[in-house]
Amino acid sequence: MTLARLAARHGVATAYSPSAGVTVPVPDATVVAVLGALGVDATTPDAVAAALDAAERTDRERLLAPTLVRWRGTEPARPPADLPDGTRLRVTTEDGAVVTGDDWEELPLGVHTAEAEAPDGRTATATLIVAPARVPAPERRAYGLLVQLYSLLSSRSWGMGDLGDLRELATWAGRTHGAGFIQVNPLHAGVPGAPSDPSPYRPSSRRFPDPVHLRIEAIPEYALLGPARREELDLILAEAADLRERVLGKGAAIDRDAVWEVKRRALELVVAGVEPGPGRRADFHDFLAARGRALEDHATYQALAERHGHHWRSWPEELRTPRTAEAAVRDDPDLAARVDFHCRLAWLTDRQLADAAAAAREAGMEIGIVHDLAVGVHPEGSDSWAQQDAFAAGMSVGAPPDAFNSRGQDWGLPPWRPDALAAAGYAPYRGLLRELLRHAGALRIDHVMGLFRLWWVPEGREPTEGTYVRHDAEAMLAVLVLEAHRAGALVIGEDLGTVEPGVRERLAARGVFGTSVLWFERDWADSGRPLAPAEWRADCVATATTHDLPPTAARLSGDHVALRHRLGLLPGDLARERAADAAETAEWLGLFQRLGLLPEGPGSEEAEIGAVHRFLLDTPARMVGVWLPDAVGDRRPQNLPGTWDEYPNWRLPLADADGQPMSLERLAASPRAHALLRELHARTAVQEADGAV
Repeated sequence: MTLARLAARHGVATAYSPSAGVTVPVPDATVVAVLGALGVDATTPDAVAAALDAAERTDRERLLAPTLVRWRGTEPARPPADLPDGTRLRVTTEDGAVVTGDDWEELPLGVHTAEAEAPDGRTATATLIVAPARVPAPERRAYGLLVQLYSLLSSRSWGMGDLGDLRELATWAGRTHGAGFIQVNPLHAGVPGAPSDPSPYRPSSRRFPDPVHLRIEAIPEYALLGPARREELDLILAEAADLRERVLGKGAAIDRDAVWEVKRRALELVVAGVEPGPGRRADFHDFLAARGRALEDHATYQALAERHGHHWRSWPEELRTPRTAEAAVRDDPDLAARVDFHCRLAWLTDRQLADAAAAAREAGMEIGIVHDLAVGVHPEGSDSWAQQDAFAAGMSVGAPPDAFNSRGQDWGLPPWRPDALAAAGYAPYRGLLRELLRHAGALRIDHVMGLFRLWWVPEGREPTEGTYVRHDAEAMLAVLVLEAHRAGALVIGEDLGTVEPGVRERLAARGVFGTSVLWFERDWADSGRPLAPAEWRADCVATATTHDLPPTAARLSGDHVALRHRLGLLPGDLARERAADAAETAEWLGLFQRLGLLPEGPGSEEAEIGAVHRFLLDTPARMVGVWLPDAVGDRRPQNLPGTWDEYPNWRLPLADADGQPMSLERLAASPRAHALLRELHARTAVQEADGAV
């Protein structure tokens, strides 16, 4: 019981409920290991007693909670009510202004510092977050496209989709088909070196974008290269054309490492060969000043990884922290030059992200580009090196066992320490959100439940031996709402899977949208029947599938069952799985027919995919997302959970119904894509005119 009380004080669960009425105890060894990662010694009964006594004493003596949250417009902005009479209070705001006494009504939005001094001499300092009540909301219903950017190559791509392709897609979709948004995969910086991890959800840094997405020809200095360097660049362009032809012409998987190799050489020519003009130089220096230490650390990691490999824990000891690595950079001109190079790449990528966002707005998109925030970072990446104090050593994020995975999951991502975030006034989290929201009309948060709690798995243990660790959800939400408000951006939470009771309601209360996928929207509490359109929630992105699920054509045909069987992923008998899948599909198609959404009747895949999207538009969902492969009948999932080398996860180009790779130009000329998107645009316009949504 003493260990349980200590664990509860630090947000560590000693039991969890995978389903209603079921409670699973957490092994004591797991609780001890997790507490140790939080800096709490619980290795012996005496240590547990001492830690608990210290925590209780701190609580008794504390004047202020470590973090205070005030929601603007929903509650009076008054000081904490439980302070001793005569306590003096003052708040230093973000911009340095000082507010005292009863003037808290005047506090601006922001993350401030509150200080209290009691008559008995006790003092306390806390982080005070003043946030608006809700994140921004869309003015009207919008539909948009969901795309894995690397998968969408154009005739100008260098072997994978890039930010020039994103700009073109946004312009075409907005101007031609009235799309309101384009949602992309995380564009975070990947782990350097080859072979790299192709998953965009396991990045090196979530704070900075990956320059592999750059459109080289769109860099202004590209056009100013001299003849000698132009000749060298022509050879690189020929290699890039070969990479593109391998994917689009020969059906090869996307090779991110090969793409980066040719782009890196081209960027070295452009960056070293042409000095930006005065205006561009001033813009770069402003970018450096605004990003500050965070960018310097990231660029330093990139430069050191080129020399020593990305496993920073095996680097020479003096390089294993940013501060001790400073001397190495100072004393090595070549290393300093590489740090500058990587700073410039971050700047160039940021500017092309801004161009894509501007193109979306100019094309009339109500929302624009929806960026994606991965749930964590690689344990040997830039962020884990630069922010070591913020991450829990020896821990990994995952998921407990559930009906779909009896062994649980270990994602290999180190979690943030909730206590470290609070002690830093949530600065790492705030900085991350600000960077991602700079060029976003909306931000999608992968596994949004992680704002409340995450499943921690101690190193060397199975995922079944993990436990939940809680964040201060009120503070995490307040920072999110504050930064989204400042950016004027919507927030979408990926809330699929096991969701703790009350989480969806708390997110909705703050204006955070959820994610509703057609095949999962059933009346699970009763008969399990498909939910009728009117029964869907409004504050969500409604879609037919995601990057981790089969495309709609594969779902309708049953191809996804055959694929999983071929790869040994089916939990049961093939015939039984096929029959169950066919029955589920028939149930949905029957509903579409009864609603008049499939007048052609079942049998035509293209018509059935049209019915799926007509159904989504008949729900009250404020955003409807079309998985881009569904527009052309692509059957292959971009990611097949549970596989590694057995399947080309995150490396498949967009393809047509016959599996032939499709360029952006072919997509834009596709009668099938035009027919679907034209109908969605028209139906959305009619619904808006009728006031239906």
